[in-house]
Formats: sequence, structure tokens, C-alpha cells
Amino acid sequence: MIKTLALSLTAAAALAGPAMAQTYNVGISAEPYPPFYAPDASGAWSGWEIDFMNAVCDRIGAECVVTPVAWEGIIPALNTGKIDMIIGSMGITPERAEQIAFSDKYYDTPTGVVALASTDVQPTPEGVTGAYLGAQSGSIQENYVAQYFAETAADVRIYQTLDEELQDLAAGRIDAVVGDTLAMQPFIDSEAGQACCEYRGAVENDPDVLGRGVGIGLRKDDTELLETVNAAIAEIRSDGTYEEISAPYFGDLDIYGE
Repeated sequence: MIKTLALSLTAAAALAGPAMAQTYNVGISAEPYPPFYAPDASGAWSGWEIDFMNAVCDRIGAECVVTPVAWEGIIPALNTGKIDMIIGSMGITPERAEQIAFSDKYYDTPTGVVALASTDVQPTPEGVTGAYLGAQSGSIQENYVAQYFAETAADVRIYQTLDEELQDLAAGRIDAVVGDTLAMQPFIDSEAGQACCEYRGAVENDPDVLGRGVGIGLRKDDTELLETVNAAIAEIRSDGTYEEISAPYFGDLDIYGE
């Protein structure tokens, strides 16, 4: 009987095949954020951050599933287990670090101001006096505008997506947009952007508001996963993968920052 049972267990194991890789649901904002991530007509997501996610998941030996979540609910989705990681351009801020853990940073680009060419808007509190400003809901830019620009601006309008902000800017419904410089670059370079608007420069940095780069968001008790992810980021940075996945999107620009 023992021999028969052992043979049965061996056969079952053979049928089961090799152990399945760990699967993680990776949260990104449901709103497109090119060039970092955006869906195509079939709903498949692509972009620099998707390539980065795939590189991380390959290093940690995991299967990762892109899971779009409304940005304002993405931290609750992580903490309640709907998703397992956030790889969605989330700035590492003290406020967020009270709720979740962050990996080491994996990119860091400045916040800047794009304005109608017909205005005198500048990226300072005095420079936005009387202006109508756009910022994305739940973003570090919204927090920055609330702290530094709201008192002098004529009005602050909050949008669900950066694309909506830039469309209203091009239409002249607002005077300027405060956003991630790199995310706004395609608009700045576009025919519509060149026709209406100018990049007026970066705002004065406040790491407590704008964060200390972008990191992968994890639950606080996932300490082993945090160590594994940090090791993967370091390897991607050191073995040339980071430059390889960045070149098609950013050319020679190093988005890692200082």
C-alpha cells in the first residue's frame, strides 16, 4: 500500500508539472499616462513603465498582471489586497509613506509649468497671479498647487487626466498646466502644443510635497518582497537594462535623476 501510494503521488506530481511562478497584480492608474503607460485599441497596456514592470517581474521570477485602478483609490486597493504592487509613477512622499512602503526610486523628473504663449505665467507663486491653472487629481502636482499657487492663482481646476488638462489648455480654457515635465513633453513637442503654448520651466522643488523620486508601492508588511524588488531595480540599473528600455522613449535623456 505504501509503495502504491508513493507511486501515485509521484505520478500526480509529474502531471502537475513545475511549480507555478508567483503572480502579482500590478496597479497602474486607469487613466492613460503616456509615455509611461497607455492602452491600445484592444485594451493592452504599453509604455516605458510597462517595460520597466516586465523587467522587474522577470528579475524576481514572477508573473505580473497589469491592473488598472482609479488613481484616487489605488493605495486602498493595495492595502486591501486588490493589487500587490503599484508601478504607476507614484512619487515617494512622506504622506504616502505613512500608508504604504516604497522601493528605492526608479525615476525622478521635475514638475514644470506649460502655459499659453499669450500669457506671462511663470513657475512661481508670483508668476501665476490671476491665472487659471490645471492639475491632475490625486497627484503630487495637485498638492504642490494647493500649497504654493492656490493663493495667487485666479482658479485651480482639477482634472482626472493630464490629457484632459492639456486639451483645455490648447483650447484656451485655462492658462497653464502644472505637471510632470516628462509626461508633458509629447504635448510640448506636438503641432498643437507648438501652436499654442510654451514650457515655462520647473517649479522650485519641495521634496516633502513633490517626493523623492518615483518608487514601487508595496504593503508595509511585504518586507521580503520589498527586498527582492530593490535588488531587481539595482540589477536593472547596473546591467544596462534601464538604458535599453529607456532609449526608445527618451533617447539619451537620463530620467533616473540625481
